[in-house]
Amino acid sequence: MTKDWKTRTKLVHEGSRRSQYGEMAEAIYLTQGFVYPTAESAEERFIKAGSDEFIYARYGNPTTRMFEERIAALEGTEDAFATASGMAAVNGALVSMLRAGDHVVSSRALFGSCLYILEEVLTRYGVNVTFVDGSDLDQWRAACTPATKAVFFESMSNPTLELVDITEVSKIAHAIGALVIVDNVFATPVFSRAVEQGADVVVYSTTKHIDGQGRALGGVICGTKDFIRKVAEPYLKHTGAAMSPFTSWIMLNGMATLDLRCRAMADSALKIAEVLSTDDRISKVIFPALGSHPQHQLAMAQMGSGGTLVTFDIKGGKDAAFKFCNALEIIKISNNLGDAKSIATHPATTTHQRLPQPQKDALGITPGLIRLSVGLEDVDDLISDLQAALSAI
Repeated sequence: MTKDWKTRTKLVHEGSRRSQYGEMAEAIYLTQGFVYPTAESAEERFIKAGSDEFIYARYGNPTTRMFEERIAALEGTEDAFATASGMAAVNGALVSMLRAGDHVVSSRALFGSCLYILEEVLTRYGVNVTFVDGSDLDQWRAACTPATKAVFFESMSNPTLELVDITEVSKIAHAIGALVIVDNVFATPVFSRAVEQGADVVVYSTTKHIDGQGRALGGVICGTKDFIRKVAEPYLKHTGAAMSPFTSWIMLNGMATLDLRCRAMADSALKIAEVLSTDDRISKVIFPALGSHPQHQLAMAQMGSGGTLVTFDIKGGKDAAFKFCNALEIIKISNNLGDAKSIATHPATTTHQRLPQPQKDALGITPGLIRLSVGLEDVDDLISDLQAALSAI
């Protein structure tokens, strides 16, 4: 790992492998298996494959390995395992290390599918789960016990942009020997260094900022070599969660511009948040880089940025929110984020629809709430689009 390289250099070159042809672009190895020169070499590889030896695409692939090494270098971890989706990464990181009787503490402000894994899947197999207010350190302290094997949280929650103090929660977890697993999607690998701040395992939906252009599903688990290869990999390779080589190639190409894209999107997000904060048709704007955000200081210390998403509550509830969305021209209605195209999402009826109303209320997911993923369009055009849509309410 070339630790002396700066971020943008790592994003272009880290983990590169070249064939005998010396290709400039990373090659796509579209193969399900690999040929061994002898029966003896096949036996040796199944006993222990070398760092650049492969057995089967479900276990590993040269293109996928390039992506894993590049994201691990960026994240500051020893290793990584790429998965077919972000949820495969979340599921793999948790299920691979837990068994019946274990205890997990999680923040309650989570993406709907993450909640499903914790509330339905883990508990179905005898894992005990306790939910806490992620911003309340006293609740973390009270919930973590000697039986706790892991803590899990989104470093910035979906969709209300609530932060968890990675450093302090990691101290609480490590004091009782628990592993810290962080879903870092909203913070992005550009603005958050969760491992430096105490996290043991970091998961991403690479579908979001890492691809950045809405092309492919993907996920990745980053952690120590022992966790990735001895805990996560056996579970993932036997249950079929591997990322396809073609997707790995897409992610490699997306990473080359990741830093540039995220910084440009975050700059636009701040300008949009500032404008929306002055609009009397909106009751609340949530953006961590604004001084009005209750965790503004933590966001600046932990990320140095507000990120690429702005959440705001439109007066008039669901009807007004739908009129607003339907009047947008540049900004698209969808449920993805981190895309080059700006996207508006109504969480109460889409990403968090399955939650009962009391749970939505507790999480701040109101009928008028809009989650805006800011893309790479001209920020003045985006502001005009937002203002015109607000005028249509």
